[in-house]
Amino acid sequence: MVRFTTLVGLLAHGLALVTAAPSPAESSKLESRATVPGRWESLGGVITSPPDVVSWGSNRLDVFALGTDSAVWHRWWDGSRWGGWESLGGILHTPPVSVSWAKNRIDLFAQGTDSALWHRWWDGSRWGGWESLGGTIQSTPSVVSWGANRLDVFAVGTDSAVWHRWWDGSRWGGWESLGGVVKSVPSAVSWGPNRIDLFSVGTDHALWHKWWDGTRWGGWESLGGVLQSDTASVSWGPNRIDVFAVGTDHALWHKWWDGSRWAVGSRLVARSSRPPSSCLTKPTGWTFMLLAQTARCGIAGGTGPRGSLGVRQGNIACEARRG
Repeated sequence: MVRFTTLVGLLAHGLALVTAAPSPAESSKLESRATVPGRWESLGGVITSPPDVVSWGSNRLDVFALGTDSAVWHRWWDGSRWGGWESLGGILHTPPVSVSWAKNRIDLFAQGTDSALWHRWWDGSRWGGWESLGGTIQSTPSVVSWGANRLDVFAVGTDSAVWHRWWDGSRWGGWESLGGVVKSVPSAVSWGPNRIDLFSVGTDHALWHKWWDGTRWGGWESLGGVLQSDTASVSWGPNRIDVFAVGTDHALWHKWWDGSRWAVGSRLVARSSRPPSSCLTKPTGWTFMLLAQTARCGIAGGTGPRGSLGVRQGNIACEARRG
């Protein structure tokens, strides 16, 4: 299983973020373009993990990554400028993942060096201290919120099953096994209150799906495919899901739920380090951008909603825009 150490495709206010310090020549180019909308700019720092980004309001961004000290570092956009890097401490084993369930609220999760799940939160005025939520996990966690003061966190256990813990507004529920035998970081998405859809790649390299319908968990179902990366899932409206992953052909593949059925997967081929002849271009509809450590990929195809859409789950991050 290829674990993608990715860059985040982050197009907001014409800003972008990279996961490794650029060379002096690259820095010069980035700095010279920093004031031009849509151009790359360096946000500095020395970080060792893919970044994670969340927005709790209009024109607000909070970015997190691991530093060389294995602590979480944080930088934010307040609508007019970037704040400086600040350390949020911790000694962590996986990249942090973040979620917001309300204005001026952030919850941050990562696996610690003790293999437990660790949690820190911003309550609007200050950061709470790191707390252990226990467990013995072997993957980066995935987190989703389907309503105010609700959190659902997922990770792969040492038995290769998906494990789940949740915050109901007053307390943390205990760890529960959702079964399965998976080999990728689970990707969770919610398209409505009390609804969760969960995706992961199985040992057969197919995409597997499990869902919470408000009263119970459905069983694992195979959605097919031959995949070699973690998955990224997003919802842009009620009863709509789009799922992305990299196939064994190194192309980006897409499958979607339209409210009544799963569409046949489509190949959204990328520009990569491979020869240009390996690319397939579909110039209409949505344009998806995947930024990976080994290649910068621009992908076109499919149809989508109005406006623009950011995709962020697991170890893949995408940017979608009307093309």
